[in-house]
Amino acid sequence: MRKTGIEYPAAREVRFKDLGDPPALAPTQVLLVTRHSGITNGTERHALLGEHFWAGVFPSAHGYQHICTVEAVGEAVRQFQPGDVVFHGQYVGHRGWHVVEVGAAAAAAYDAHLTIKLPDSVDAKHCALLGVAGVAMRGARRCRVAPAQRVWVAGLGLIGQFAAQSARALGAHVTVSDINPQRLALAQQCGAHRALDANDAGFWAALKEGGPYDRIIDCCGVPPLLMDIYQHQLLAYQGVVTLLAVRTETVFNWGMMHTKEASIEVSCHFSLDDLKVLLHFIGQGVMRVGPLITHNVPIDDAIGVYELLRDKPGDLLGVVFDW
Repeated sequence: MRKTGIEYPAAREVRFKDLGDPPALAPTQVLLVTRHSGITNGTERHALLGEHFWAGVFPSAHGYQHICTVEAVGEAVRQFQPGDVVFHGQYVGHRGWHVVEVGAAAAAAYDAHLTIKLPDSVDAKHCALLGVAGVAMRGARRCRVAPAQRVWVAGLGLIGQFAAQSARALGAHVTVSDINPQRLALAQQCGAHRALDANDAGFWAALKEGGPYDRIIDCCGVPPLLMDIYQHQLLAYQGVVTLLAVRTETVFNWGMMHTKEASIEVSCHFSLDDLKVLLHFIGQGVMRVGPLITHNVPIDDAIGVYELLRDKPGDLLGVVFDW
């Protein structure tokens, strides 16, 4: 069992931290030992740079994707037993061990213990990205993606890739856009129906040709996106715009929402219920994680990966640490 964690002591800096030994377990607690963890690219980079509401919040720890083995359980725990392989999704940062209270869990709440046993049908290492996938799935479900809808996913970082796969899994016809040709090709490999390069001169015309869109999922955070949606008339009647990318102040044209009886959704984190849906689709081969993993490295090499995340974020997509 590793007794270290990762923290940001100051803006743009990363270091290992000694966690010490875990405490004795209460009757409804479990001790988890980390096997793999995954970087949550957008959130962890914003926090590392001190952007948005992470400004000045140091030292701090970030991340919420761990694959663990259950090491020990309290005397009242029934749903887990030593040796179980689980995903743990609480926002605690990358760390070698976790003591988790599992006495109660509301399936639809994103503040539950967020620990779920992994079925044999999925690759445990791939599930180290289940947290970002969970955010994407929760966003797609909250904006009520349904079969035969037209969905546009803007931005194909890790969250956008999973948002596109979630929308496809829920039955929608999915258009994706980005400025990175490799990420566009990857999204199509994983099931997107149309892929548009946002750098192309005819981008807006091609995008409008596939619309109007019943659901638009923002995974890029580009400031003028909502005004672009209005100006190009991309939103369908009673459509929904879902903002998954981190934003602070957001400006939109009121007429876009009023005349179309449309709405804006903002989604946060994920629930045990979202994780169950994801594991179902991954187990069935409907959603794929393996193609999105670009870096699988030992945890001892984590500092170099964070330097890359800080300085060249476009070089990373799915990052999994082996503990």
